[in-house]
Amino acid sequence: MSRWRPPSPKSSPYITPEGYRALEAELRALDERRRETVRHLAAAAAEGDRSENAEYIYRKKELREIDRRLGYLQRRMPTLTIVSRPPPVSDQIFFGAWVTLEDDSGNDHCHRIVGADETALGTGWISVDAPLAQALLKRKVDEEIQFVTGEGTLRYLILEVRYAP
Repeated sequence: MSRWRPPSPKSSPYITPEGYRALEAELRALDERRRETVRHLAAAAAEGDRSENAEYIYRKKELREIDRRLGYLQRRMPTLTIVSRPPPVSDQIFFGAWVTLEDDSGNDHCHRIVGADETALGTGWISVDAPLAQALLKRKVDEEIQFVTGEGTLRYLILEVRYAP
C-alpha cells in the first residue's frame, strides 16, 4: 500500500492586516530563534562524537522544525492579499466580518471570518474556507443558515454583521 496522498486543496490567499502583522512578527521571532539554535548547535557539535550527543541531536531537530516553518512563511507571505477595507455593502457577510449567530438552543456565538493562516481555537476566528464560513458568505441579518457536519445538521440565525470589533 502506497503512502502517497493527494495534495490538500490550496487555502484562500486572503488575510487581515492584523494577521499579516502577526505573520511578520512570527517570521522575525523565528529568524532570531534560528540564530540562537545555530549557536547552540555549533557548541554541541564542538563537543565531539555526534552520534551519542543528545544536545546535538535535539538542536538539529529544532533547527529542522524552524527551517520548515520559515520556508512555509517565506513562500506563503508573498502570495497573500491583505484585505484592509470593509466591503461597500456592510449588511452582507464577507471576508473580515464579525458575525453573531444564534443556535437552535438560543445560545449566541460570535465568529470572525479570517484567512486560513490566522485562525485560532477559542477566539472565534474561523477560516474563510471553513464550512461554516462558506455557509455564511453573502448572507444578511435575520437569515437562517444550515449546514451538514459529521454530527448532523446545524442551524443558525444571523443576528448581527459588523466589520469592526
